[in-house]
Amino acid sequence: MNQDDYVQGIWDSSPFIAWIHNISKNQMKYLNSKVKDLNLGHEMRFIMGIYDNPGISQDDLVAMFGQSKANVAKALKKLEEQGYIKREVNPENRRKYMLKTTSKGNELVPKLRKISRDWEAEVGITDDDYELKKRIKEIAINGMKLTEEL
Repeated sequence: MNQDDYVQGIWDSSPFIAWIHNISKNQMKYLNSKVKDLNLGHEMRFIMGIYDNPGISQDDLVAMFGQSKANVAKALKKLEEQGYIKREVNPENRRKYMLKTTSKGNELVPKLRKISRDWEAEVGITDDDYELKKRIKEIAINGMKLTEEL
């Protein structure tokens, strides 16, 4: 049995979520390899989420990315210290902050998106995969709803 057959056999028996996790991890490795000098890891996802949703809260990021409050807080602190995001007090709830990207963050996100699109092209994700992306997004949203109260 050659190595490709062995790997194929392992992956055929893996749960669906293992494939999704593998895709996510490999995309992050690719992104990190392209922006090593920035000293960012999974924080890149948070800055893109903030960029896309100005005024988003830390709790919203926790739900969106399925990360612990501690991990999100640590990542946000790093992004703030590096000047990519800023926190503003929410006028409707003074105990919460609204997160926004700074001009430095606004310059970075399009670069990260370009790298991400390059990765997608390299691994074979095309515009024809729109329905698949839509379905995976629906599954992710359903998962967030299902675990919201846990």
